[in-house]
Amino acid sequence: MDMDLIKKSPWIYHLNTGGCIGCDLELIACITPKYDIERLGCLLKGSPRHADILVVTGPLTRQTRERAKRIYDQMPKKKIVVALGSCGITGGVFKESYCEAGPIDKDIHVDIYVPGCPPRPEAIIYGIKKALEKLQ
Repeated sequence: MDMDLIKKSPWIYHLNTGGCIGCDLELIACITPKYDIERLGCLLKGSPRHADILVVTGPLTRQTRERAKRIYDQMPKKKIVVALGSCGITGGVFKESYCEAGPIDKDIHVDIYVPGCPPRPEAIIYGIKKALEKLQ
């Protein structure tokens, strides 16, 4: 894989592991013309096999734990994981509930944390920018 290509146009795979979809809406807001994350060359992709950055939203639940590990393993070796929102980082309001299995970094290595409930699009773009720096 050409590393210069990754620096210029990283592809993002979004994984929702549960939660209220607040972080998902803010991530989708990042690709609207107002925030336009595509100006950084970032594209949302439907397959983890083609993605360079994995953005995980929501708390890790017992139901999604194995799926999240499998998706992480499907990504190419040079990958960055971004935990988005309080639920992904600490469990948030779902902490210690019957279905919550812990924060994301309990099972998957996380490189960038973007706190907030939900984080603002500006914070998400800043986190993606930091992820781009780590890819270089």
